[in-house]
Amino acid sequence: MVHAPETDTTPIPDYDDFLAAFKAESLNPKFAGNFETGMNPAIECCDRYAQSGRIALRWEGQDGRSSSHTFEELKEASSRFANFLVSQGVQPGDRVAGLLPRVPELLVVILGTWRAGAVYQPLFTAFGPKAIEYRVSSSEAKFIVTDSNNRHKLNDVANCPPVATIARAAPVTDGDFDFHAELARHSASFAPVMRTGDDACMMLFTSGTTGLAKGVAVPNMALKAFYMYMRYAVDLRPGDAYWNIADPGWAYGLYYAVIGPLLMGHATLFYEGSFTVDSTYRVIQKYGITNLAGAPTAYRLLIAAGGEKASPVKGQLRVASSAGEPLNPEVIRWFHEHLACPVNDHYGQTEIGMVLCNFHGLKHDVRAGSAGFSVPGFRMVVVNDEGVELPPGQQGTLAVDREASSLQYFAGYWKTHTSNFVGKYYLTGDTVEMDASGNIAFVGRGDDIITSAGYRIGPFDVESCLIEHPSVAETAVIGKPDPERTEIVKAFVVLKQGYTASPELAEELQQLVKHRLAAHAYPREVQFVYELPKTPSGKIQRFLLRQQESGKTDP
Repeated sequence: MVHAPETDTTPIPDYDDFLAAFKAESLNPKFAGNFETGMNPAIECCDRYAQSGRIALRWEGQDGRSSSHTFEELKEASSRFANFLVSQGVQPGDRVAGLLPRVPELLVVILGTWRAGAVYQPLFTAFGPKAIEYRVSSSEAKFIVTDSNNRHKLNDVANCPPVATIARAAPVTDGDFDFHAELARHSASFAPVMRTGDDACMMLFTSGTTGLAKGVAVPNMALKAFYMYMRYAVDLRPGDAYWNIADPGWAYGLYYAVIGPLLMGHATLFYEGSFTVDSTYRVIQKYGITNLAGAPTAYRLLIAAGGEKASPVKGQLRVASSAGEPLNPEVIRWFHEHLACPVNDHYGQTEIGMVLCNFHGLKHDVRAGSAGFSVPGFRMVVVNDEGVELPPGQQGTLAVDREASSLQYFAGYWKTHTSNFVGKYYLTGDTVEMDASGNIAFVGRGDDIITSAGYRIGPFDVESCLIEHPSVAETAVIGKPDPERTEIVKAFVVLKQGYTASPELAEELQQLVKHRLAAHAYPREVQFVYELPKTPSGKIQRFLLRQQESGKTDP
């Protein structure tokens, strides 16, 4: 039997009151180091909790094995790895890449890289050699750590740096370093190299959905913004069992499945197996998860499987958070009904972290379909093409007011002059609309907005309407070129199991949008497909669908 989580009687602050009183300096006591004179993220995320006996990681492998690892154990192992890196000539500021699944060694690599003063670079395990080569070459990585399951992907990487391999399904490749053997022969003592807030601790690359991926060097000062998100948006509490199902090969997983919980001295959970509905519910139940974070894609799959599968864990989750793409209102309703749990939408980017949230840990009005309010420490505004702030009720581009955002840390892309800066603003490229209260609603990517017969139509609104139909598992909406209307709305629809595509069903979906949303916004074309194109992190790639409709073949 599932028991509801214990009630935490700690009062939740009012958002407006908290925002008015917030000062970036108030976060300094939350950290062991000084961001101006000396700090190291390995201390912040590990060492200061090493004497507590706390669990830092709970891990379950794809073969069913499981283990727990304390902060003390991670401190020792990461010190050994730091000594190994230094023996190989890795210097402070050098990039060390990890092509690793969700295994305990991933934390050893991240913490050990930081301990040596170096910069950790994630490589998503679904990447092929071309994607890996581009990122490793662009970052000028000095070292790569992988496992034997992924080692073959490096064989075709030109000018591949030295490799340490974790032996798993196969022995270590000739010429590679044996990861565990090197740990065993190096000292478990290593004094962390002190860095400043401006020094980089991570090197990530944007998803590259509209061009080549761009490098983002994330400085140590980002840890302050990560703390704010975990504490007030995710509302991670000491009594929570936390699981962020995002992959640490991408920003949301690295920032908030690894750094965020460890920064707060809280255990994180790695489930190495592939995502399935059954495994997700099993892990939630087995580990008593009360605080869940993930992407709408995963949540939609839970919905498609039906409410009966959710019943064993109904009432167990205290809160859930969603990020990566807008959260459809239907998901919010379903979570309330079948999991008895609020799920809140959060918005962010690789470059700036999470900056718009419907907060679990601050009181404010939550509007379904809205991205929420600015994270304290960020001033999020809506601007036009000239970089002029727009009043409430007008659509424009979401932007960070860098001068008024004390936690803003993005300084521009790696080795390029392209920065998306206009004056004092960083432009996200996303179209939004703000109401009089400061609540910001996502309309769509700038290049996703559909212009039809003079109307500007956000695909998210149409998709949210379509997904309310019981037959629809997933959908993506684009503008298809049209000589009369400039564009028409076209919907690509993935049906749930048990439903069959037909002209009658297409008409039913069209009428749903026409009557529930707007007559001008209904999809004049509906195409049923088996799957939608997505990035490895699960974001729908509408630009590929647009290219398909316009006759282009190159992504």
